[in-house]
Amino acid sequence: MDELSANPGQRAPACGQAGRGAPLGTSCAPHGIRRLRCCGRDSLFSVSGIKTITLAVPALCLLSSTVSSQEQASAVPTYTSDGGLKLPEHYREWVYLSTGFDMSYRPTMQMGHHMFDNVFVDPESYRLFLETGTWPDKTMLVLEERGARERGSINRTGNYQDLKIMGLEVHLKDETRFPDKWAFFAFDGKPVGKLLPRTADCYSCHAAHGAVDTTFVQFYPTLLPLATSKGTLARSYLAEEAVANTAKSR
Repeated sequence: MDELSANPGQRAPACGQAGRGAPLGTSCAPHGIRRLRCCGRDSLFSVSGIKTITLAVPALCLLSSTVSSQEQASAVPTYTSDGGLKLPEHYREWVYLSTGFDMSYRPTMQMGHHMFDNVFVDPESYRLFLETGTWPDKTMLVLEERGARERGSINRTGNYQDLKIMGLEVHLKDETRFPDKWAFFAFDGKPVGKLLPRTADCYSCHAAHGAVDTTFVQFYPTLLPLATSKGTLARSYLAEEAVANTAKSR
């Protein structure tokens, strides 16, 4: 997952829904944000109409809880009988990590067109990363590729993202299913992704250069400082950075 800039957002679970693997001591609101209670009589704002509001609020909580449960269920890896992975339908409601523009790890690679790469991670894994500085089991990172457009509406310089999705890939951690814990699935415009073989370059590249647990956290600017403070950066990444910094100082 190779990206550059970020402005992560996170949807709050429904009232009382801690979610899969939520850290102990955390509330049901996003990190650093408090939310009003949605259930109970403290939600009432006036004496008049108390009966109506008292009945409506629990119903609202029930509906919100149902929606939250559905979203949490979609964040759990779902496999097909032939080993494929079903695409998380609502991945764009997950936590946004970063966007890369025309990134390539091969200096000679020429794409012939501009491209944006957007990265999203399931909310529960994101919350645990904030707590521990590493990814829990069942983490799913979605890489969404979109073409870049130059002219449209009032835009005159720079690029913006096209409507058409050019590619989708999921980087998934499942410790009991895959020998090296992580696997890649490619979605060629289909709702079910195909498991990439272990001989694919992405496996060796992520293992050798990933900043945290074979993932490219070095391209997620809001997570890299956190992993640094928690001491979870890979030794291989630290060694690469030391060499690069030495070269820059010469």
